[in-house]
Amino acid sequence: LSSPANYTTHKYELTQPGAVRSAVGNSATISCRTSQNVYSSNYLAWYQQRDGETPKLLIYYASSRASGIPGRFTGSGSNSDFTLTISGVQAEDAAVYYCQSFHVINSQYVFTQ
Repeated sequence: LSSPANYTTHKYELTQPGAVRSAVGNSATISCRTSQNVYSSNYLAWYQQRDGETPKLLIYYASSRASGIPGRFTGSGSNSDFTLTISGVQAEDAAVYYCQSFHVINSQYVFTQ
């Protein structure tokens, strides 16, 4: 499992860990911290991107699973500190995981990417 370390868009910085390693059947935790609180405390999404595939939405509103996403994927957190937990990691979970935040500043909508 891996996630990009740092990236910045529109003065908002997201910080994720580098590689996260976990044996099949164990749990894996990926953190995401934002430099500013997200809108409404929970406007944070998680995506999974496997090699050669487009990103797939896993979690929206910080903790809501997207349709068809297995229950082993759990999102938690609020404001600027979020976590994606994979309980009982499967081989097919090897991928890059991204968080995406949404902010409102000066009546303008800002998505990180």
